[in-house]
Amino acid sequence: MSGGHAFAADTPKKGEAITLESATAVGEQDQEQSYKVDEVSSPKYTAPLRDTPQTITVVPRQVIEDQNLLSLRDILSTVPGITFGAGEGGGGYGDSINLRGFSASNDIAIDGIRDSAQYTRSDSFNLEQVEVVNGASSVYSGSGSVGGTVNLVSKAPKLQDFNRISAGVGTDAYKRTTADINHRLNDTTAFRLNLMAHGNDAPGRDWENNERWGIAPSIAFGLGTSTRLTLSYFHQHDNNIPQFGVPFFEGSKVDGTDVNAYYGYHNMDEQKIDSDSVTSKFEHDFNDAFTVSNLTRYSETDQKSIANPPQGTFCLPSGTTFAGVACALPGSYVPSGPRGTTRDSTNTMLYNQTDLTSRFNTGFIEHTLVTGMSFSKERYDLDSGNSQRSATGATVPYPPMDLSDPDSYYSGPQNYFRTGHNDSKVRNRAFYAFDTLKFNDQWEFNGGVRYERNEGDFHNKAYAYNTTTGALTTTTVTDGDNSEDLVSYRAGIVYKPVESGSIYIAYGNSKTPSQSTVNGSCTTATCNVDPEKAVSYELGTKWDLLDESLSLTAAVFRNDRSNYRVASGDPLVPDQQLDGEARVDGLALGVAGRITDQWSVFANYTYLKSKVLQSVSDFTEETTGIDAQKGNHLPFVPRNSFNVWTTYDLPLGFQLGYGVTMQSSQNVSSDDASKDIKVAGYAIHRAMLNYKVTKDLQLQLNVNNLFDKEYFSRVRGGSHTTNGWATPGDARNATLTANYSF
Repeated sequence: MSGGHAFAADTPKKGEAITLESATAVGEQDQEQSYKVDEVSSPKYTAPLRDTPQTITVVPRQVIEDQNLLSLRDILSTVPGITFGAGEGGGGYGDSINLRGFSASNDIAIDGIRDSAQYTRSDSFNLEQVEVVNGASSVYSGSGSVGGTVNLVSKAPKLQDFNRISAGVGTDAYKRTTADINHRLNDTTAFRLNLMAHGNDAPGRDWENNERWGIAPSIAFGLGTSTRLTLSYFHQHDNNIPQFGVPFFEGSKVDGTDVNAYYGYHNMDEQKIDSDSVTSKFEHDFNDAFTVSNLTRYSETDQKSIANPPQGTFCLPSGTTFAGVACALPGSYVPSGPRGTTRDSTNTMLYNQTDLTSRFNTGFIEHTLVTGMSFSKERYDLDSGNSQRSATGATVPYPPMDLSDPDSYYSGPQNYFRTGHNDSKVRNRAFYAFDTLKFNDQWEFNGGVRYERNEGDFHNKAYAYNTTTGALTTTTVTDGDNSEDLVSYRAGIVYKPVESGSIYIAYGNSKTPSQSTVNGSCTTATCNVDPEKAVSYELGTKWDLLDESLSLTAAVFRNDRSNYRVASGDPLVPDQQLDGEARVDGLALGVAGRITDQWSVFANYTYLKSKVLQSVSDFTEETTGIDAQKGNHLPFVPRNSFNVWTTYDLPLGFQLGYGVTMQSSQNVSSDDASKDIKVAGYAIHRAMLNYKVTKDLQLQLNVNNLFDKEYFSRVRGGSHTTNGWATPGDARNATLTANYSF
């Protein structure tokens, strides 16, 4: 996962003395973190988590390491209310996230800075924690953020000395080496270096594999003083065979297919990623009541992919097609569709943010006020085409494949022909203010407002080839732009019956302009349409118990997309209309921390009830009286999802961990014709055994999918008449890791 310096620098709180401990003692302390987190990293949150009127689930580094969670998908699978799409389409192959019923693929941030490229965030080696902010929250993250935001917090230098080297081996050709080295250079300066090299085959799959390496150095000056500067660099290189999985039909794999088999071409399919970022963060405390900080980042993500999704004409083992028509070769399929699809994209961003934090009183009211501004410029360049063409650009015939044992080696012509180029930009400037007003020991008001100017434009070209001569022609050129002034806000009232507990009610909104992301362009039907809107309501409570070592949270909420774009239905009105409405009601429960000195737990449960309130324009509904999707469930929104992970310290240096991730069935579409197609639910178990060999050496055994459950985690399409595809979850796999600290 790409990233620079975390917002949460390891500096003493204002007024605290600095104590420099021995390297050994501090090193051990650094590695023994709690499952309970008290604060999020961004300065925009002006109160501790317990007093913040919003559900925020923080997955700390210790939880990530204890379960050996490597990718962003692995980590987020432990957060109920999140599901994953197949990650292919307009944005390209990569992480495709649904949060509380709505897409959050473009609502991923690193250290509070939007990371808009759609790619696979495959590794956690430079990650301190993952923060999942639930509910409409444009006020914090900018345009979009309908269901919430996922923020990845990078590791940062600390005024400590510790070294940790990890080496692991496992099933499915698993091999991994990481290093986390932090050195205090003097009383105020520290250097940190994180390194990673990794390789593995996808458990339970014939050909998919992952190879990557990464480096993340950072240095901090002035730690523990009033003026601090942190500089960091990040680079990660991935070389993967992408996982598209198996053909999927009516909620399950196509009859005759094998979940282990590869239905693309393993000798051609690839996903190569290079992610780089350079970050600078400057902080200065004028006094105990006033702090200024500035963060600047330049990032670039390059991704090259060649894909052969499992699409085609199927002849089922029964000798019929999906439509029940007789076919000639039972148990086979002829590949077709977007085979050989090639995408070469570059996402760049330049970002600058300044925050002013002040603490003061107005009469009897105590304020913690943050005001700030940010400026960003994103650019997206995409060349797209096909790499499986004849010398003159003609399509090539594909031989039939066996459904149970497909021939995944491509032996046809390999010539790349470009079919399109996309060049888009998004510029954003924002001004915001957040304040926590403390009236007395029982009552607080927490609120914020954000104004932003979002401007986007794009230039798209489509190309065609004369398949006889190979001559290139430009068939279409499309230009467009969209500019919007957006105001978003959030407000909550917090009641604290005792210091260790809070009860709150909150409201927030989000705005999504037509050109909200640099990866997607508005069209002639959407560029002139006003921003979409969403709102969230939440009533909840948070408590710290057992001498504040255990956190309990509970909330009921409603997320409404109050107006999203739908076709106008009026032949005289080309622009889409903001008449669509959808709703998700839910309940969220969480527990994190220590029950006893030996027993830790991290668990969450989410209940989601979704439905489409309106899916056509007012014109269409009035003229036809038909809204076929009205009342249907939203796709990929399981009613119940649950995760628990717990560890217990045993005698003689042993620690035992056990967890389960459960998810009920989910619909694959809200279309009326396919509204009854569901993907089966599942429960996946995992276990861990850690043994402290010496004071410095630990061995950790992890077993995932303990009972080798067959399930599907990422689904694309699949109606009653056509197939889609789905990625099987990892089969049972085991890893053994040696962690050496010195």
